[in-house]
Amino acid sequence: MPMWVRKTSADRRYKEIKIPPVQVLYNTCKGVFENFGPGIVPGPENIERLKAAMDGMTGADVGLRPGMQFFRRFPVITYIRIHECDKFSIGLFCLPQSAVIPLHNHPEMTVLSKLLFGTINVNSFEWVNADPPNKGGIFSAVPLRGTNSPRLGSDFKPAGVPRLAKTKAEYEVSAPCKTSVLYPADRGNLHTVRALTPCAFLEVVAPPCSVSRGWPCTYYRKYHFSTLSAVGMISVPEEQRPGYVWLQETEKGDVSLVYKDEYTGPCIVTE
Repeated sequence: MPMWVRKTSADRRYKEIKIPPVQVLYNTCKGVFENFGPGIVPGPENIERLKAAMDGMTGADVGLRPGMQFFRRFPVITYIRIHECDKFSIGLFCLPQSAVIPLHNHPEMTVLSKLLFGTINVNSFEWVNADPPNKGGIFSAVPLRGTNSPRLGSDFKPAGVPRLAKTKAEYEVSAPCKTSVLYPADRGNLHTVRALTPCAFLEVVAPPCSVSRGWPCTYYRKYHFSTLSAVGMISVPEEQRPGYVWLQETEKGDVSLVYKDEYTGPCIVTE
């Protein structure tokens, strides 16, 4: 004889108050980052808590779907802020196909990223500590300061001194996938992201990337090694040169179109 279970009012209330995944993520971030600051990395258990909160999330959990206007206005990248405080930020990047988040770093920040849908190409770099560097580890910039380089053009005006870097990794990521983590001391902290299809990813940054709070990201312009090979202080075998580049600090506005938009997904309670 079958046993019938009658739903009580308590059962119905439990179903009605199911916590949205984005609220779970906020609650987890608040607990993990409450006592953390620049350069401080959460322990492995807390990192796993954050990854667990993000791993199962999809575009629907934050009000996104591939057909939205954000993914049709190349080359514009849309950033949607879900939450930001002095401890952490939660946000969304929406990229149309072929859009690029330019080469940048996240100094003293822990970054968790979850691709919600689409496919991206990630290219990461690490600094080369070549000998002999100048004071502060910065290499000779003689070729950059000249105006007669046929490769750079006579109108080239340097914004900073170039530094030598090499490719650490280049790979593709497609949703569904696990959450990736970038640590403050990660040697692949320098990276760029290209959308191979319309895509969106969720990102948690602690502390948040903020000029006003003193934790800005730095953006770079990349030059092939051969472009500045006259630097003389650096010697790289011919067959290895494709893996080396010169990186020069630049303004974000010079290389990117990033627009902010309002978050329209499930609301979060921050009190």
